[in-house]
Amino acid sequence: MTVPLEVRDIWYGYPGGKGDVLKGVNLAVERGEVLAVVGLSGSGKSTLCYCLSGIVPHIYQGNLRGQTLIKGTPTTSMKIPEIATRLGIVFQEPDNQLFSPTVEDEVAFGPENLCLSREEIGERLELALKQVGMEGFRFGSPNQLSGGQKQLIALASVLSLDPEILIFDEAMSQIDEQGKAGIKSVIVGLKERDKTIVMIEHDFDNLDVADRVLLLRDGVLQPFEGRL
Repeated sequence: MTVPLEVRDIWYGYPGGKGDVLKGVNLAVERGEVLAVVGLSGSGKSTLCYCLSGIVPHIYQGNLRGQTLIKGTPTTSMKIPEIATRLGIVFQEPDNQLFSPTVEDEVAFGPENLCLSREEIGERLELALKQVGMEGFRFGSPNQLSGGQKQLIALASVLSLDPEILIFDEAMSQIDEQGKAGIKSVIVGLKERDKTIVMIEHDFDNLDVADRVLLLRDGVLQPFEGRL
């Protein structure tokens, strides 16, 4: 049976870099699973996100060997818009993902670019905001929101594309405890809907929603034994 997200023997080094950042990474994430990947700064966690999401090699080039597969299809043979409908990524800095004047415009941006009908765009907008508990902020400005609220809107923007796979790249690192609780609540709800989730984390307090935890150390993925 084809798993939603799989990595086969990925080796990757940045252009002009000294050697490989990822070294023979293998990974399979099941439907409905929340996988957390932990590791020290510089261990290759963000690079792994880039490989999982197709940012490598479509945006960042470099020396890539091996394959990332989404539902059995290599990301190298897919275009970025196609990947975005199947896999969404939420980064640690919400300000880098928000650029529209209103929350409504922000969340509707993705579906509009898919050229969906006005009715479906409206339905997706309402559902995404409801999933993150931000319906009451629909007509407000993202600039007036707290860090945690901005992160929820960034997440809603991803959810509006209804991807099967979601990646959280240190998405709770810049927000307070209330914001973290909100993000974790959404992750639990997504798991209940059989979404496939990868959390890149450094904070052990955020691992309580994970089904499985792996350690990335010096570019090598290995079992996590409770310490970095």
